[in-house]
Amino acid sequence: MSLNLDEKKAVVAEVSAQVAKAQAIIIAEYRGLGVGHMTQLRAKARQSGIYFRVLKNSLARRAVSDTPFSGLSEHMVGPLAYGIGSDPVAAAKVLHEFSKGNDKLVIKAGAMANHVISSSEIASLASLPSREELLAKLLGTMQAPVANFVRTLNEVPARFVRGLAAVRDQKESA
Repeated sequence: MSLNLDEKKAVVAEVSAQVAKAQAIIIAEYRGLGVGHMTQLRAKARQSGIYFRVLKNSLARRAVSDTPFSGLSEHMVGPLAYGIGSDPVAAAKVLHEFSKGNDKLVIKAGAMANHVISSSEIASLASLPSREELLAKLLGTMQAPVANFVRTLNEVPARFVRGLAAVRDQKESA
């Protein structure tokens, strides 16, 4: 189905708005992927907060021109789906995990922070823990010394009470 000029402008504006908020874009070739699999992938992407869309490459080039992701233009060849997200790790995980289970989806390239990344770098990015997991680990690391200090401070009066109890027990038995 071909789009008229107004519809094309609307699509470019919508995608440009998503790109403006994005931290990463990952492009994947979906040649031979069935409708059911594509629907599953869209649902997983939506759950992870990823904007996932199949676009004509000419419209995608217009949407990313004059952005930090403009380096992806040279990789925009063939039937491509675009995963656009504010969390680079989440976008990489969704597409990488799906491509492991379905060989018809081939990750071509990605971009983040003015840098084009290869499919192997995307696989490495997908193996990283999510932002929430990293923050939880950081918080646990920061809380550990404080928690140990509090336990040490609580041990002084507890030891004193145990000593008094031992003296009391000794006097009662004597």
